Amino acid sequence: MLQLANKRILLGISGGIAAYKSAELVRTLTKAGADVRVIMTSGALEFITPLTLQALSGNPVHHALLDETAEAGMGHIELARWADTILIAPATADVIARLAAGMGNDLLTTVCLASAAPLCLAPAMNQQMWAAPTTQNNLATLTQLLGEKLALFGPDSGAQACGDIGPGRMLEPEAIARLLANRFTTGALAGKRVVITAGPTREALDPVRYISNHSSGKMGYALARAAQEAGAEVTLISGPVHLPAPDRVTLVSVVSATDMLAAALATLEHCDLFIASAAVADYRPATIAEQKIKKAGDEIQLTLVKNPDIVATIAQHKNRPFTVGFAAETNDVDAYARAKLERKNLDMIIANDVSRQDIGFGADDNAVTLYSKHGSTEFTVMNKALLARQLLAAIAIQLAVL
Repeated sequence: MLQLANKRILLGISGGIAAYKSAELVRTLTKAGADVRVIMTSGALEFITPLTLQALSGNPVHHALLDETAEAGMGHIELARWADTILIAPATADVIARLAAGMGNDLLTTVCLASAAPLCLAPAMNQQMWAAPTTQNNLATLTQLLGEKLALFGPDSGAQACGDIGPGRMLEPEAIARLLANRFTTGALAGKRVVITAGPTREALDPVRYISNHSSGKMGYALARAAQEAGAEVTLISGPVHLPAPDRVTLVSVVSATDMLAAALATLEHCDLFIASAAVADYRPATIAEQKIKKAGDEIQLTLVKNPDIVATIAQHKNRPFTVGFAAETNDVDAYARAKLERKNLDMIIANDVSRQDIGFGADDNAVTLYSKHGSTEFTVMNKALLARQLLAAIAIQLAVL
């Protein structure tokens, strides 16, 4: 069920005895890496408590349509926009009928009306209710209205809580989760844990001044988004930039090179792929003045000491992940990149010429060469978002053969 990694699943629980299975369903989905939010109908509240589902999902449970607290946070329109898929399990005859009629008389049906996300139903009801012409007509209406956006998971057949035997049982949570996973495409990095460094570092001289560089962080942030799209669980360790945090990515903000190294080392226990795209300052001041350095004379002398080499440290660590470095050069790009690949014990390195105005620091486009021990691949000038996807596709191929 790797396809569920990073997916946003909005689980609707309606009022049937099968609601007790929904707790296990939430646990199964979250264990597979999905982000789960729950909407309960008033009937569902009679069978299972919101507190149980909140504890299992790690998110607040929603159940009231007109809830001022919820609307101030994630209201019904935001929930509708948030979801990759809406799954209703159990889906009772009542909720199916209201969906088919286009009703929006509670939070669950209102969100379904307001969302463009696909709808998956896991029916659960008495066998006679399932067989009733009205129920079958309602399902036919939904199928006609939604087409491929609608999926039915079950029902199963067997003994029911009322004592009847026949079709109408809700599928087991594991089966529902598998069917839901099959609705998504498996990404090239599905199930992988990826750590990416991005942006510049700042090395303080005094409380108001620092040494830094022109890195915008755009390439690293594009890689983080592309890795998330490919199904990875992504941690982005970022220096100071003016970019919004990527969606569904864990952002760790740092300032200096030593901060960035500490954050990177902290991820190694759970890291499959490390991409060092940050422009880390090679040197830092030997001492940081406690007070602002005052102007005095025509010259000032600074003593600098070498910063730790983050990517080399990661590549030589005992818990070493697949490690990809960056070489931002202004001359002899090929020679410097190949030397760094060997010297720093990297699996791959991405090199570009930052002296070019069209692809240098801060530009929206880039052109790079990807080097490995097996050869090199050139990527011509293109938008950084597109380039990031192509680079990760190439990296994923090498990662898969390990």
